[in-house]
Amino acid sequence: MIIEQPSFWLRWMFPRATWRMDKNDRSVYLTFDDGPIPEATPFILQTLREYDARATFFMVGDNVRKHPELFQQILDEGHQVGNHTFNHLGGLKHFTKTYIDNTQKANDLIHSHLFRPPHGWMRYGEYIWLSRTYRIVMWDLVTRDYSKWMTSKDVVNNVKRYARNGSIITFHDSLKSIDKLYTALPQSLAWLRNQGYAFKVFE
Repeated sequence: MIIEQPSFWLRWMFPRATWRMDKNDRSVYLTFDDGPIPEATPFILQTLREYDARATFFMVGDNVRKHPELFQQILDEGHQVGNHTFNHLGGLKHFTKTYIDNTQKANDLIHSHLFRPPHGWMRYGEYIWLSRTYRIVMWDLVTRDYSKWMTSKDVVNNVKRYARNGSIITFHDSLKSIDKLYTALPQSLAWLRNQGYAFKVFE
């Protein structure tokens, strides 16, 4: 639970960020970080179509630059998009100006009012600056599909254990996660649907 759900102190550090949506609404918010890439995005989009599910893709600007057709397909299929910096920068490793400039470079391609920091961290100055322009979307549940120590079954079990009303669920649109997602994503969506959850995106 330490990794799968954010701790109180992390929520306290970034109080303007969105960590969970309406706890009284039987819905979840699927999110995918790090794409788009041809090795993963087409399968994710196909699976979302099969379950009539919409999602929010927090995209790396350089991947959008390299794969504009996938970016356009995501939009054409009715999904929401968000900014995940141009080069997947870690906020603690860079000066605030560098981080802000890199985020703006990404948004010149993505054109979104939503932002999620790579690795879920950023300097407080970066957070204050970006929160003036973007809705900063964090998470209520990280599936850990990126971890080499996790199996597809583990990923599904994380969804089953921690999903709740208003959960913002984080998967990854990446090479590290796709082998697990071939099994875990359809099983997770089927379980969520059977539990009565609707799939929503951020406005």
